[in-house]
Amino acid sequence: MFAGHFALASGVKAKTPQVPLWALMLSTQLLDVLFVPLLLTGVETIVPVGHGGYGEAVIHADYTHSLTSALLISLIFGFLAARLWGRKGGVIIGSVVFSHWILDLFVHRIDLPIFPANIGNFPLLGLGLWRYPVISILLEGLLVMVGLILYIRSIVPGTSGKTRVMAIISASVMGTLLSLSLLSSILGWA
Repeated sequence: MFAGHFALASGVKAKTPQVPLWALMLSTQLLDVLFVPLLLTGVETIVPVGHGGYGEAVIHADYTHSLTSALLISLIFGFLAARLWGRKGGVIIGSVVFSHWILDLFVHRIDLPIFPANIGNFPLLGLGLWRYPVISILLEGLLVMVGLILYIRSIVPGTSGKTRVMAIISASVMGTLLSLSLLSSILGWA
């Protein structure tokens, strides 16, 4: 779902020019950025299911991807972003951080806890779209296309000449990278 997260950020950028694209891209992946050190230290884990292809894993991200942790991380980074880009920018950044959890809720198997470390042993969450690779790939591809179209429509009209050419090139590079990210996930390279 890397491509889908990034696509959402590029779509949001179309409507929030005051927030830099890099900040939106980082925000949409922040839960995974925080997940990596915990994965490397064994605190959080990934258990392959099947042959380990696209979406074939149970992810035990019991700290970074719990509902309450995602909300807390979103609030903290939204507050910090508000100091840089104003209240609206902070709300946007906080929302984009939390959008990661929302998108994960749709695709993850039942592996998302409500509280960190699944304190209280509440039921785990996840709608499991990854169990249906064709559907989840099509939906993620659609998200990539919509995000890219929104981004292109927002940057190209206000430009002319050399700047317009650079805007089209940068949007094309972004679209290519998002598509390659999705393809690498499908082929099991990432």
